[in-house]
Amino acid sequence: MFCMGVQMKRTDYISWDEYFMGISRLAGMRSKDPGTQVGCCIVSSDHKILSMGYNGLPMGCSDDDFPWEREGDMLSTKYAYVTHSELNAILNFRGGSLEGTTIYVSLFPCNECAKAIIQAGIRTVIYGSDKYEGTPGNIASKKLFDAAGVSYRQYKATGRKVELEL
Repeated sequence: MFCMGVQMKRTDYISWDEYFMGISRLAGMRSKDPGTQVGCCIVSSDHKILSMGYNGLPMGCSDDDFPWEREGDMLSTKYAYVTHSELNAILNFRGGSLEGTTIYVSLFPCNECAKAIIQAGIRTVIYGSDKYEGTPGNIASKKLFDAAGVSYRQYKATGRKVELEL
């Protein structure tokens, strides 16, 4: 765009929320889980990405050697083995404190991740889907966040499409 011979900046750039939720969703695409792909990123107050994560097995554990089933006895399902994206991002961080940061996550955190988020000092949760809303674990997460003063809000989708050629 030009204004009297001077080029003006773009106005159609993505917002910080679009950027970080997009990064979270892209991170989730790394997950080998056939049923659920969750990604997240932890961001400083000055909009720097500090860490990222996605749901998957711990380092050194082959995703070919463990089950991906959702039903059955505990040891026959993924639930005994998979680390959630939020915990992965917290554990992947190597730079000191996460105090006062924001976490963008594509799925509202479970109660176990809520505890880790609180303990890490993360103060804001921005989430995509809340598909487990009303379940005991979801209610527990919200109770924990409310008690600890962690704010949370659902990402407001803009409908913007972004295409990447990789």
